[in-house]
Amino acid sequence: MARQQKYIFVTGGVISSLGKGLAAASIGTLLESRGITVTLIKMDPYINVDPGTMNPTQHGEVFVLEDGAETDLDLGHYERFTNVNLSRKNNFTTGQIYDRVISNEREGKYLGQTVQVIPHVTDQIKAHIKSAAEGADVAIVEVGGTVGDIESLPFIEAIRQMRYDLGRENVLYVHLTLVPYIEVAGELKTKPTQHSVRALRSDGIDVDILLCRSKQALDDEIKSKIGLFCNLQKDEVFSAVDVRSIYEVPICLQKEGLDEKIVERLNMWTSKPNMSAWSKMVNKIKQPKYELHIGIVGKYVDLKESYKSLNEALVHGGIFHDTRVNIEHIDAENLEHSDSAVSDALDGMDGILIPGGFGERGIEGKIAAAKYAREKRRPYFGICLGMQIAVVEYARNVVNWQDASSAEFSESSGHLVVDIMDKQKNIKGMGGTMRLGSYDCNIVEGTKAFSAYNKKMIRERHRHRFEVSNKFRNELAAHGLVLSGFCREERVSANGKDLVEMIELKEHPYFMACQFHPEFKSKPLAPHPLFKSFVGAALEYRKGAK
Repeated sequence: MARQQKYIFVTGGVISSLGKGLAAASIGTLLESRGITVTLIKMDPYINVDPGTMNPTQHGEVFVLEDGAETDLDLGHYERFTNVNLSRKNNFTTGQIYDRVISNEREGKYLGQTVQVIPHVTDQIKAHIKSAAEGADVAIVEVGGTVGDIESLPFIEAIRQMRYDLGRENVLYVHLTLVPYIEVAGELKTKPTQHSVRALRSDGIDVDILLCRSKQALDDEIKSKIGLFCNLQKDEVFSAVDVRSIYEVPICLQKEGLDEKIVERLNMWTSKPNMSAWSKMVNKIKQPKYELHIGIVGKYVDLKESYKSLNEALVHGGIFHDTRVNIEHIDAENLEHSDSAVSDALDGMDGILIPGGFGERGIEGKIAAAKYAREKRRPYFGICLGMQIAVVEYARNVVNWQDASSAEFSESSGHLVVDIMDKQKNIKGMGGTMRLGSYDCNIVEGTKAFSAYNKKMIRERHRHRFEVSNKFRNELAAHGLVLSGFCREERVSANGKDLVEMIELKEHPYFMACQFHPEFKSKPLAPHPLFKSFVGAALEYRKGAK
């Protein structure tokens, strides 16, 4: 007899940005440590079909999956914290649900019924959850937004119904809320949590487990008080304290006994938890041997969520080298004023990274940063746009094509060394139309790229419309630009040449760039090869500079 599939629904209350995604991912870590296979699903209440066209300043980064799905950044947490390899099924929005329901109605699938939120929308939500959950012992489902939001109500109603559909033993409700510490009073305040649980109960959901986000651990007295007002036992209320590193969260929750309570409530037999590798990794973060500074030159300097995966991948590279990576976000526009502005910003950096991005703002500052890294022999890592920037800078200042540019920013240049991809030229819509997802890349032996990967064929995730122009690549190579990686699939340019995927400089200690996004595949227990090599080069520079 097949094992009954289980569902854990994670909701949040009081305020947004409490960390539901990290809570869900941490639960996944703990269950996997017990030998349970998990999958994770994010339901987002916005009307957009996906976050692909949303401003990163509002929504944070767009995380790209293997199959090319543009998803919420929480799916990055899911993949980093667990062994799951997610697909477009694992993230869906209100926009997608209503689009499907309307399509069904237009196709006559409802046989003339009046189409309503209940049952048609909620049935579609439940069907999507069950489809995405197939093959896992436990599906951990995060409900986006905050309890009480109007747009979240169909999702809340759908997960309420699932307990009645599947039985109490197979559905668990975990609610994350805030217990603020009021310094003037010197007290933790439980009233926001009480109101949050009451709001959820008014929607028909009784919380099974309560995670209380706070600056300090809750004592038994506070837990008992919360339990009394929220219809919970004291051992069903857990502290979710603030920690320095997000990777400490699973350790803290395990110490609280969360995983033990979850398997008890879901009536699951499991092996004993084994968190030894995770604990060693966390200890490396907390007690590093070395320290260095990496400058990320971009547009969104005040919003860490815009470069979430990138920041974490640098942390992962640091873990490998027992190094704390201090990240400095540098506004590219500030580097456009003068050479002294560039020096002032970058002289103290042990490595320089230019990430992916779109739009013309700050481009000249990024080019100046790439020039600085090349001339000062400072470790450089360019990702997506960062590779294109490196090529433009090299064309201007080494090959001496002063008008060199990208077709994204110029139409009149005679040397568009970066051009729009052939298959992107006639595309009109914006959503989901870029070169997205995982593609093969052939690495040239004898290059730094080959040394980093130690294999000829790799597979990486992409998100872009522009590429290094094959029209100029032979001349660039003749002037010393090393083309170290190529796409060997059918998606090639009109003249039949493979796409340039990686470039580097032979005589430079470390100057490497790639068209793909390696940060999407990095994990704390398995740092990405390029981030390992970049952090290693920055560490060597720092040691040599002393």
